[in-house]
Amino acid sequence: MGKTFEGKFDSRGKKIAIVGSRFNDFFTSELVEGAKDCLRRHGVDESQIDTAWVPGGFEIPFAAKRFVSTGRYAAVICVGCIIQGDTPHFHYVSSEVTKGIAMVGMESNIPVVFGIVTAETLDQAIERSGTKAGNKGFDAALTALEMIDLCDVIDEG
Repeated sequence: MGKTFEGKFDSRGKKIAIVGSRFNDFFTSELVEGAKDCLRRHGVDESQIDTAWVPGGFEIPFAAKRFVSTGRYAAVICVGCIIQGDTPHFHYVSSEVTKGIAMVGMESNIPVVFGIVTAETLDQAIERSGTKAGNKGFDAALTALEMIDLCDVIDEG
């Protein structure tokens, strides 16, 4: 019978990067704080968490790739908030951000986690940034912690 690999939520001593978009900062700042809260609650020291702010969602994959290329981080958490407006801009940006983050993740050797809120309304964005639907930044950080450990477990064989 083969092995089963599972990650835990403990990444003490690991350096983690967060990329946040200043566009829709009202929401994104809550997502960044949610991610940091999760990391701290799971034993990651504040000094091991680096954060980069980029102008908008479109720039998130670029900053994530720069973090990955340094080789200093165990994971990169990408957070932002894209809200539907009256033009097709929402669809273009959300699609490209999603593809960009996925591409950086597939090309790297560390987890690059998608924590982008795509909302049709302000109410949906509020709900996903820390109210009744939880905080998607916190959720993205949990994913990062589990994936960091899973990578270590797989590497150990």
